Amino acid sequence: MDVPDDPPVECPVCETAYDSVSVHEEGVMVNLLDNDRYRRVCFEPTTRGGRSVMRFYHHTHEQTDADGERTDGSQADATADSEPGG
Repeated sequence: MDVPDDPPVECPVCETAYDSVSVHEEGVMVNLLDNDRYRRVCFEPTTRGGRSVMRFYHHTHEQTDADGERTDGSQADATADSEPGG
């Protein structure tokens, strides 16, 4: 796991505040069923140094709720598309 040098202010996937971001070059496993700290993790495929990597944006329970609602009360757009905002 690595941390990006230029993390965005908001998660580019759901446009919501996040607690932390990590970059992974190899396989990972995600289980949030019993996670006391994080409610949701958004995944953003990107490249770094010519290599494919995956950025993980970690959202706490306070930053989102079970219905996908943002902390400002608006509904997050749940799309199956891998491009941010679309």
